[in-house]
Amino acid sequence: MTTTTTAGINTDLSTRRVPPMGGFNLTVLSIELKRMLSNKRTMVFTLIFPAAMFFAFGTGTGTADRVGSGNVSAYILVSMALYGAALTAAAGGAMVALERSLGWSRQLRLTPLNPVAYILIKALVALSMGAIAIVVVNIAGLAQGKPDMPASTWIASAVVTLLCTLTFAALGVFVGYIVPGENAMQILGPGLALLSFLGGLFIPLTKGNAIWHVAVFTPMYGVAEVARAPLTHELPWYALVNAVAWFVVFVAAAAWRMSKDTSRV
Repeated sequence: MTTTTTAGINTDLSTRRVPPMGGFNLTVLSIELKRMLSNKRTMVFTLIFPAAMFFAFGTGTGTADRVGSGNVSAYILVSMALYGAALTAAAGGAMVALERSLGWSRQLRLTPLNPVAYILIKALVALSMGAIAIVVVNIAGLAQGKPDMPASTWIASAVVTLLCTLTFAALGVFVGYIVPGENAMQILGPGLALLSFLGGLFIPLTKGNAIWHVAVFTPMYGVAEVARAPLTHELPWYALVNAVAWFVVFVAAAAWRMSKDTSRV
């Protein structure tokens, strides 16, 4: 490769070095987090909507009935924390749609930033936003006083719920690569609400009925059962298979669309 010198600057591309860890660094991560935190719509979903959903569903009659090592109110608390975290994680992943429309993704692909490092940054941002949603809902539960479960169960449920949000972060990235601009969340918002109804996040499912036979194949069913397992002490094998399968599907779909998008540059 020839070396071209312009104004004393060596432009020999063969001398360029790939940055450590594929370009992953805390500066890029902090920039991504600040962008998400400055988005008012995202912050409403993160700080207000999930807590409001808990107050709407988790404080009525019958919420003191026992479920596993807790009560119905605790069951609803975990469910609403998962819903809020899934929304914010999906929103974080779907930001790639806006980045693509503004040309930011194209600029990033002209840098040495490795696609794996880029996805890792997106995943960490999604986890951070999901963690905020989970903390807010749990604070609302503590302030309200109705949820009853051991502290160890409370912590375990929060951690497992946070890990489950990675599924919806991957879904957000996938949708962000196939839907233009801000339309991504206009699809994801109602879509996740529908999946939550079908997956038993808002209403309990009776095993064996017609809706249950549909629910067990939806993306929300498996992660909901996994998130509530520390509380209910129940995790059917088919729910675990559902959760793992949909995670693999969404990650593979997001990676496929990203590779297709990158190949155009």
